[in-house]
Amino acid sequence: MQNKSEFGGDFAKFINGLAGTVACMSREAGESARERTREWIAGLDFVSREEFDAVKEMAAKAREEADSLKARVAALESALATKGAGEAE
Repeated sequence: MQNKSEFGGDFAKFINGLAGTVACMSREAGESARERTREWIAGLDFVSREEFDAVKEMAAKAREEADSLKARVAALESALATKGAGEAE
């Protein structure tokens, strides 16, 4: 029969082993969850920051060009209206 000190020592070893196993399982579960999350996000149709910035820059240039064309059309319409008013007199 084991005495109380041997039982306590064996119990402490058991608890330490159990704690190590639980810590390892927890770490593996976290790594697995992170990997699944990475795979899930990779499967989504996200654009990279570089692609986003390139499209944003192209849109800004297109807006500037559209504004410039609007100003030119307005100037041409104004000139045409002035010319038409001068001929009507």
